[in-house]
Amino acid sequence: MDGPLWTGFLCLVCVREKEVGVVEDLGQFKRLIKEGPSCIVWPLQSVVGRLSLRVQQLDVLCETKTKDNVFIQVGVAVQYRVVTESAYDAWYRLTSPTSQIQAYVFDVIRSTIPRMELDQAFESKDDIAQAVLEQLQSVMKDYGYAIVNTLVTDLAPDAKVKASMNEINAARRLKEAASHQAEADKVRQVKNAEAEAEARYLSGMGVARQRMAIVQGLQSSVAEFSQEVEGATPKDVMDILLLSQYFDTLSTVGANSLILEHDPATVAKLQRQVGVSFLRDGSGKDLLS
Repeated sequence: MDGPLWTGFLCLVCVREKEVGVVEDLGQFKRLIKEGPSCIVWPLQSVVGRLSLRVQQLDVLCETKTKDNVFIQVGVAVQYRVVTESAYDAWYRLTSPTSQIQAYVFDVIRSTIPRMELDQAFESKDDIAQAVLEQLQSVMKDYGYAIVNTLVTDLAPDAKVKASMNEINAARRLKEAASHQAEADKVRQVKNAEAEAEARYLSGMGVARQRMAIVQGLQSSVAEFSQEVEGATPKDVMDILLLSQYFDTLSTVGANSLILEHDPATVAKLQRQVGVSFLRDGSGKDLLS
């Protein structure tokens, strides 16, 4: 019998945009077909799989412990894609690329975070993501995968640790607020003291001027009375003025329903005290003498 004993059929297969198809010939790798229509010899050849060339994301959640013995959940997002020229390796060398990527993420996270304290881990999210990216890029390129980017999306300590961190932060802010409040109170008290001192100074100046005016008025009255009344001495004039002031004082006090002991000798004592205190000229001479 001449000619081939068996012939196959040409079949048209289509691969979607941003995909690559893997063609096998009786179980042996034959070729890769790109997006669009392609012909294969059926049933000898078949498309055994398709690989997406689009960027994919794998979310990995890893639990580890920090240097200060705080357990945290670290969320890492790995963005990767298949390299078209290495699609053979991506299909045949790895059974589960996601498991491989997850294992390396666990390895990097659990070797990096334990060297940091909790606060440092929060501050070093970019450094952690960069360490994961470098490790995955060096490993996964041999398997036909390109790591586009890695992101540390979450660092979540235990709820009690979060509550304690919030309390520490609140206490620190309350301390700062108390410090500012104390400083404000200090400034307020200093300003009040300065205002009170200035008020007392001005009040003292007013009292001094008032007393000076009284003394000048008394001196003028004594001088005029002595000139108008012959034989009247300054001492007589002062006695009359002091007695008048004394009775005015008793009248004012009596209007307030107060009972005071009256002693006629009080006028003489008052006269002597006023004479000693006020009636001296610039050279210290007693005007009543």
